Amino acid sequence: MQSFLQYIIIFWWFGLWNVQADAESSVIRNLSVSDGLSDLVVNVIYKDSKGYVWMGTNTSVERFDGIRLEHYMVEGRNENLKRVYALAEMPGDEIWVGTGMGVCRLRLGQDRLERLAPEMITSGVHVFCRVGEVLYIGTEKGLYVYQNGVFTHLLVDKNVFSSANYVTGIVKGNKDELWLSTMGGLKLLYMTDRKIVSFSDKLGKNGQNLSFYNIACINRKVYLGSMTDGLIVFDSVQKQFAHYVDVGCGVISSLSTDGKDLLYVGTDGNGVHFISVSKCRIVRSFRHDRDTDGCIRSNSVYSVLVDKDGVIWIGFYQLGVDYTLYQSDLFSTYKYKSLFDSRDMAVRTIAFHGKQKLIGSRDGFVFIDEANEQFQSYKIPRLRASIIVSSCYFQGEYYIGTYGGGMYVLNPVTLELRDFCPDVADPFLHGHIFSIRPDNQNNLWVGTSSGLYCFHNGKVMHHYTSGDSKLPEGNVYEIYFDSSHKGWICTETGICIWDPSSESLKNDVFPEGFVNKEKIRMIYETSDHELYFLPDKGDLFVSDLTMTQFRRVTSGTLLEGKSLMAVIEDSENWLWLSTNKGMYRFDRKNRVVPYNFMDGIPSLIFINCIPIKDEKGNLWFGNSKGLVCLNGEEMNLLSRRFYTIALSDVLVNGKSVQQRISGKAGHYFLSLDDSQKSVTIQFSALTYSDPNSLMYEYQLDEDGEWISLMGKSEVSLYDLPYGTTYFKVRQIGYPDSAMILEINIPNHSWIKILYTLLVLGILVCGIYTFRRRLLQSVLRVLRKLNDSEDRDIPEMEKKVENDITRKEVLSLEGISHEVESGTEKKILAHTDDKYRTNKVSPEECKRLYRLLDQEMKRNKPYRNPNLKVAELASLIGTTSHSLSYLFNQYLEKNYYDYINEYRVEEFKALILKEEYAKYTLTALAELCGFSSRASFFRSFKKVTGITPNEYIKQVSGERRSVD
Repeated sequence: MQSFLQYIIIFWWFGLWNVQADAESSVIRNLSVSDGLSDLVVNVIYKDSKGYVWMGTNTSVERFDGIRLEHYMVEGRNENLKRVYALAEMPGDEIWVGTGMGVCRLRLGQDRLERLAPEMITSGVHVFCRVGEVLYIGTEKGLYVYQNGVFTHLLVDKNVFSSANYVTGIVKGNKDELWLSTMGGLKLLYMTDRKIVSFSDKLGKNGQNLSFYNIACINRKVYLGSMTDGLIVFDSVQKQFAHYVDVGCGVISSLSTDGKDLLYVGTDGNGVHFISVSKCRIVRSFRHDRDTDGCIRSNSVYSVLVDKDGVIWIGFYQLGVDYTLYQSDLFSTYKYKSLFDSRDMAVRTIAFHGKQKLIGSRDGFVFIDEANEQFQSYKIPRLRASIIVSSCYFQGEYYIGTYGGGMYVLNPVTLELRDFCPDVADPFLHGHIFSIRPDNQNNLWVGTSSGLYCFHNGKVMHHYTSGDSKLPEGNVYEIYFDSSHKGWICTETGICIWDPSSESLKNDVFPEGFVNKEKIRMIYETSDHELYFLPDKGDLFVSDLTMTQFRRVTSGTLLEGKSLMAVIEDSENWLWLSTNKGMYRFDRKNRVVPYNFMDGIPSLIFINCIPIKDEKGNLWFGNSKGLVCLNGEEMNLLSRRFYTIALSDVLVNGKSVQQRISGKAGHYFLSLDDSQKSVTIQFSALTYSDPNSLMYEYQLDEDGEWISLMGKSEVSLYDLPYGTTYFKVRQIGYPDSAMILEINIPNHSWIKILYTLLVLGILVCGIYTFRRRLLQSVLRVLRKLNDSEDRDIPEMEKKVENDITRKEVLSLEGISHEVESGTEKKILAHTDDKYRTNKVSPEECKRLYRLLDQEMKRNKPYRNPNLKVAELASLIGTTSHSLSYLFNQYLEKNYYDYINEYRVEEFKALILKEEYAKYTLTALAELCGFSSRASFFRSFKKVTGITPNEYIKQVSGERRSVD
């Protein structure tokens, strides 16, 4: 009977393992209209050799770099003919596009599609297949072959009206074979002599051939997708057709393969399924379920792509695109066979011994003995408290400290759990056990809510409290024994030292400026005997063992401003620091390399869990979503784990100048006019991970300061100088990932000066000539009127001309002086007017307004009552000046009115929710970001014209009390 039960249990675990494998979860991101997608029907998805992802919709081709979408619209009047069915990369940085009307081409730098062979290819193009230098094009009117710049038409069936000429899929087989799926069945093309062979399936109703819409090939078997009968397999050796694995839907909308074992099947009705051809079953599925979070948005799938990095792309009917965020395998989340998976477990403490692992969380702890294949879970009611905060392996047993439930001891052989010290109820039955550490004398030290304990052979040797010793007040959070055997005891209010020579606690041995008066989370000694202190707040602190040399070390690095949770040293003497905002590798000088979601870390939030370096050199960390492991064998590859930055676009006045960019990947050149001195540079690592986790830094000029960018992938530069500006951007910590853009703005100012002087000279000469001729005319009239004085006229003329000439010069000098004085006044006036010399174009204002609106709706920064203009500008990647210009000149409202409008709308939304029914108006106002009750009432009345109470009465008929 016992044997039978064992078989039942094994069978149950095996079944559970299969279910978990089939339901393997992924983090999925969506692309829709709000993200810039111009059409929501996605018929095809393609990834080029550079790493850009291309999508074909019903009206456009979309290029995606992981952050932004670039649109290329298909021109034409007939909407049905504008559909994009196929995409292919061709030499010369060209993307070929198959549409309902024929073939189009998009060249690098172009902003529109160019029609190819319009007089020859006049029907819908459904598939491209490139074999070497030859491109095979499947259309609704046969096959076209493109080679050496020439298109050749090839009929699949000599009868031009045959459904076999409607080619839906092409895939390379063995040698010179090319398999074709058509509306008239399966065909085989021999590329050498272009001979075509037909195969009859007879699987349709009344023994008719099926129509096939897509095709894939693995080894000698061809897999076909139909629109009525699901998947069909054709054995090319046996020449036999058969129905294949049932995917729950007869409409196969997409079919592709990894070329080895997996089929990627998209259905129009039942989601996406991965089929292992060796196991002949579904091994993974993506389906929409209204009751499940994190699933795809629809089961109506039109296209599927699994790219070379393992990212899964799914295009839908009327819902855009879903894709799984990229994660490398640098870090992994621990799981043990089918028995245990730590993913989504908040790991608070770990203790290892050989193949044994004890993992404590906020919901009890588990014990795993991999050598003996044992697994056991311990939770309430077996435990008095569910939160496990400390653990330690000591003298063959595991000691476990809880928050509120005292301390336990686990025997790893019998798996028996017992109380550590039942005679002391407080703290060992009902108190908090924060730290458990052995010393070199086989004493076990325990930091608790009731002071510091020292045990030897199960007996209490010392019990220190703040009332009877030098122990600082508060809970004892950390105990650490360094290589000199001193004990560092850390409480809520400071540090004291256990002196083994005098067997006493001391708190008067610290030098001025030491960290002894702060709350310390963790202490760690490196291989060169430096002590690193992780304070609850503030920068990392380092000291030698004698406390004669100490300093703070993270100021000015990526670690600044982070809450440091844990630290450990790797085999190359770098420090790994886990924080509340990701993982960082620190060379202990000034280089910090970030690691995050993209590297396989399940969450950026790490927990204050003492890390472990195991016998193989693997590093283990407690994370809010699992036990995270860094493989020690990967250490020598860390310096090469980077992604080269790609230049996506450059905008001038909000318009793309991509066609003017030259150069190759990694180094680009751009020449602009001297009037185009403000640009926005857009770039991407093409990793398709969480955009918020991307970390870059950029530099202007070769010796400029590096400026960090967190979650941003564009930089706006204003008022660029004449000459060449070197813009360099790279992933933080990886110098070899850098991309350089040289922007050249020629200085034509001397030409303008010369032109101005020339015009001014012509003007002066003209005035002088006019006035001289006018004078001569007057003198001639005077001669006629006074003939008696003719002899005196020459002398008078000469005298007057000399006088006029002299006055002209003086007059011009005066005019010049007035112009200079006026210009100086205007310059002073312009200096006071900040918006006249630093205008932001309307196109840039529209772009900034769109980014600002997205940021306010997605992340709601207005909830921060201390939000400043500079902080808001940083969130959307612009300057305070540009944002101020947007408010005052473009939106014609001040910053505070704009922010308070969002806060008022947030208030309106909250009062309609049941969970906020008991909140006072003041409490709700604070949730929305208002700093005071008066500010809230004033802003609400200004925005709505009525008071908050009047508004509540209107929408609910009830009056909420005003506190």
